[in-house]
Amino acid sequence: MRKRHEIESKLKGETLVSKGLMHRQAMIPQLRIVPDLHVIKIGGHGAIDYGREVLLPLLEEIGELSKRHHILVVTGGGARVRHILDVGIDLGMPTGVLAELAGKISEQNAEIVALLLSKWGGSRVKTGDLLELPTLLHLGLLPVMHGTPPYGLFEHPPALGLIPPHRTDTGAFLMAEVLGAKSCMLVKNVDGLYSANPTIDPQAEFIADIEVTDLIARDLEDLVLERKLLYLLQDARHIKEVRIVNGHQRGNIEKAILGEKVGTRIHT
Repeated sequence: MRKRHEIESKLKGETLVSKGLMHRQAMIPQLRIVPDLHVIKIGGHGAIDYGREVLLPLLEEIGELSKRHHILVVTGGGARVRHILDVGIDLGMPTGVLAELAGKISEQNAEIVALLLSKWGGSRVKTGDLLELPTLLHLGLLPVMHGTPPYGLFEHPPALGLIPPHRTDTGAFLMAEVLGAKSCMLVKNVDGLYSANPTIDPQAEFIADIEVTDLIARDLEDLVLERKLLYLLQDARHIKEVRIVNGHQRGNIEKAILGEKVGTRIHT
């Protein structure tokens, strides 16, 4: 009679929360699925909402760059997200429901951007198909995804207020991290990070380069990116910096891809 075959596991008997286990695993290398990938998040509020005058030249720049570099375009939501959040909050919707509603807007923008990039092989990719990216890139396509991470109804409760903490900046960063990308770039309508909102405070200080723990310690009243991303950056294994660039100025995307000094660099 055959003996029963037992599957051995190094995690047998573990609670999966012990600090000792976490320390033992900390130095295990992770696979970088697409190590030459540049993740470019196009802000809805920062670029898409401006229409053809801003968006078409920006997408042409990205499209031409995609002939020489592997790029994943990620879309934000913009003004329509702010509108639906305002309506939902006024009606008392829970944060998870607000996240579901907001995600629909960035999906709409992904459809628009993918069509506008069709000349360069723009291809709409759903969140669940993220691991199809290597194949799509080998085929010469330019993938476009919406940025809202799929927490949906299971969105984390925010520390303050009701607005979902994981939005499209965070989603783009998480995609870059899981794919082991080369870079993660947030395209906005300002030159980078400031000590205050430059559209309101003309005395706001431009911050060209800052370590992420220093930025968290500053506890600024306003930021050009989602605060949740800063905490994720601290713990990331692959993405060690995020760059914020002005998408209204041609050439900035290429400079960032080539590692030139442009915008703001937030790093570990």
